[in-house]
Amino acid sequence: MSAPNFPPPDYARFREQPGLTRITLPGGAPVWLISRHEDVKAVLTDPRISSNPAHPGFPNPGRTGGVPSQSDVPGWFVGLDAPEHTRFRKTLLPEFTVRRIKEMRPSIQRIVDGLIDSMLAAGGTADLVSAFALPVPSLVITDLLGVPYADHEFFEAKTRTLVTISSSDEERDAAGKEILRYLGRLITVKRKRPGDDLTTRLIHAGTITPEELAGVTMLLLIAGHETTANNIALGVVTLLANPRWIGDDRVTEELLRLHSVADIVALRTAVEDVEIAGQLIKAGEGVIPLLAGANHDPGAFSCPAEFKPDRAERHHVAFGHGAHLCLGHNLVRAEMEIAFRSLFERIPSLRLAVPVEELPFKYDRVLFGLHALPVSW
Repeated sequence: MSAPNFPPPDYARFREQPGLTRITLPGGAPVWLISRHEDVKAVLTDPRISSNPAHPGFPNPGRTGGVPSQSDVPGWFVGLDAPEHTRFRKTLLPEFTVRRIKEMRPSIQRIVDGLIDSMLAAGGTADLVSAFALPVPSLVITDLLGVPYADHEFFEAKTRTLVTISSSDEERDAAGKEILRYLGRLITVKRKRPGDDLTTRLIHAGTITPEELAGVTMLLLIAGHETTANNIALGVVTLLANPRWIGDDRVTEELLRLHSVADIVALRTAVEDVEIAGQLIKAGEGVIPLLAGANHDPGAFSCPAEFKPDRAERHHVAFGHGAHLCLGHNLVRAEMEIAFRSLFERIPSLRLAVPVEELPFKYDRVLFGLHALPVSW
């Protein structure tokens, strides 16, 4: 089951027409939409197409939903190209390897089990978003970064402001500054009292400047909980609608493809003339690869709207592609696998408390998901 009206029905029309699709953003800037799987991968690997918002023509749908510049948030490295981007990735990659995530699995399991214990103790109903899907990755990423989980509500509230499309630029700026101030104080504490955490290790690595460190930590904190929470919540809904797949090791990859929660985050601009799908994109023109469009391309995936964990095609771009492939993809997979297995093993009678049509999907967010998920057992 894919969510109602997601991906937007227009994506199929975009794929079917020749060349690329030209639209105008609310602010008046024209951009190219990339919706076919092959074309999205081409855009995400072409060095002539940049992730840096400082370049002319970079898509800017208001600052809300956009990519912060280095002057606003130093260290927001997803908005950088090589070699600057490479410097950050080389420092961070060892923290997110398959081996490192394997070492984290027992702690992730403890977090998941503790949350299920609390749900069961509280009774036979819950909002699975607030009781489980959101706190699982929040606890994991705050523990990894050495951020006190007591402050999780602060971070989650500020992140909601940052990823809500209707937030004003002023609200977004204020939320970002509050997070950066908090993290700046945390880093000061870690310098004096080092811990066994990623923030301390980044301080000691010496490859990231003090000015950049808060921005790096902010990016990891936000990316580390919001996307995974959405994937867990949407995945539970899909598995409840397809119970024969519960417990199958292949469901995580298919859920990532099917829901593509980070559909519009890979904003780009051409820094040289480049041809994609027979269309000339001129230097200075903005580009938006639609990850959900690519992952629902029938030219790349048979019956893409169907939930088919046994499908042969395993080349989704839910985590992006190329040099900017999501650093935390191994962690996200582990959290989803452990969450689904544990939840359905321990609460086999889990069911939706309202019809799917009444669920509050996040059509108002940069990242797709659910505002709430009422369940009972």
